[in-house]
Amino acid sequence: MKTALKVIGIVIIVLIVVAIAVPFLVNVNAFRPQIESNLSSALGRPVKVGNLSLSILSGSVGADQLSIADDPKFSQAPFIQAKSLKVGVELMPLIFSKQLNVTHILIDQPEITLLRNREGVWNFSSLGGGNEGAKNQPAAASAPANSSAAPKSSGAPGNVNVAKLELTDGKLSVGSIPAKRKPVVYDKVDITVRNFSFTNAFPLTASAGLPGGGSLKLDGNAGPINATDASLTPLQAKLSINKLDLSQSALVDPTLGITGSADFDGSVTSDGHMAKTNGTLKATELKLVPKGSPSGQPIQVVYTLEHNLQSESGKLVQGDVSIGKAVAKLTGTYEMKGEMTSIHTRLNGQALPVDDLVAALPAVGVVLPSGSRLKGGTLSLDLESVGPLDRLVTTGSVKLSNTQLSGFNLGSKLSAIAALAGKQTGNDTSIQNLSSDARVAPEGTRLDKISLVVPAIGAVTGAGTISPAGALAFKMSASISGGATGGLTQLAGMGGTGSAGIPFTIEGTTSNPSFRPDIKGMAGSQLKGLLQGGDKSNPLGGLTGLFGKKKPPK
Repeated sequence: MKTALKVIGIVIIVLIVVAIAVPFLVNVNAFRPQIESNLSSALGRPVKVGNLSLSILSGSVGADQLSIADDPKFSQAPFIQAKSLKVGVELMPLIFSKQLNVTHILIDQPEITLLRNREGVWNFSSLGGGNEGAKNQPAAASAPANSSAAPKSSGAPGNVNVAKLELTDGKLSVGSIPAKRKPVVYDKVDITVRNFSFTNAFPLTASAGLPGGGSLKLDGNAGPINATDASLTPLQAKLSINKLDLSQSALVDPTLGITGSADFDGSVTSDGHMAKTNGTLKATELKLVPKGSPSGQPIQVVYTLEHNLQSESGKLVQGDVSIGKAVAKLTGTYEMKGEMTSIHTRLNGQALPVDDLVAALPAVGVVLPSGSRLKGGTLSLDLESVGPLDRLVTTGSVKLSNTQLSGFNLGSKLSAIAALAGKQTGNDTSIQNLSSDARVAPEGTRLDKISLVVPAIGAVTGAGTISPAGALAFKMSASISGGATGGLTQLAGMGGTGSAGIPFTIEGTTSNPSFRPDIKGMAGSQLKGLLQGGDKSNPLGGLTGLFGKKKPPK
């Protein structure tokens, strides 16, 4: 036993001595030009590493610095820079044959910069393609056994194989050229790739912290790397996003005024030409227009989208928009090239329950009179949106049926109009039908062919505009049911029996509308009636006939 223990002790001491002595015997810095050359050749960009050190216990070579150049068309700053790099190596070939066989690469705390230009091209697109910055690099030294270079064609990268490639605790900055906003920065970026190769598919997992405190996770397979454009590399992955702050997302232009928090669960697939994503997006406290207010109801979208990676355009094949039990269909196309994404979409929903929609109306800038609320009934809409997102024009039709504007006394508002003073609706105004053609644009909203039926009053028609600040300018006419309406009706020239049309205007704001008699409209209507000449009891009718008819031939 004593002899065995002595032997074990001697072996341990020898191993410790070897671990201490070998790093001094093997000059790993001699491999630095080879490492830089191999990486530069593989990535198509200049790569620099710092001083190398060998750790026998971990079987790795460490570097105190790493820098990978950016595409010079985008930036002179590094594409990736890191404070440390650890390369796992096979020790026996390194010690006895001075051969560097890489098994593991760990990049700690990298800072990665992603940039996209106006044409939709990313700065990482040229990775592996052999750009001009790498053509001046020295030829790669003879590759190690498990990193042998495959014959190249059309600028394809060498067949570099790494059993495990890791980026830990990194920062990812996403911006544009030219810059339209401050770059969006993602922290706690972790990426793990196993069996990495430029020429074969490989497993990939990634996670990141999102601006505003959310998180992202991706798990799937990628590759082989596209030799012409790395952004066209095939991908199949599951994607999960938690608490994405839309106002700080790289997906949303901040000038659009969109805010809210979104959760996503779905998949992303790409064959290198067409990408397809589908899943469920759930947004809370969503606001879609600058002057809107956050929705009090979550909005969920179950969608399928197809995207052409080269033309930067796509099609929304399915878009089921749900607000409570209300479900509308959203479909259309989009184009991402240029300063602002352009869309052409259609939103269609029939007989949607109003009670489920009310809390979401502020998100799209719909403001009801102060203290009022829609209750019951249904909403139908068919809207088409066309143009850049910052100059979007939406047209179509909307219709409310059998609803109630609770907390709004329309009869009281109309009391300023003498002929309508006797009409009472109570504190809640029942609406049998409200329909209109609508046009919503940056300069304001226009409503045409307004048709409102309030049983307590009658039918109201007209048209008008709502300014971006909410100012109202409407010319309306009320057709009163239930017989004569007195002197004002006669003044309006609408006859003395049956329904009567009373012209009035709606001014003020959406939150505090005011109703006024349209005196000009009344006078014009009276004059028109007098000049018709059809009423024998009208003394002006004879004059009209006298001056308005041709003399009979002699």
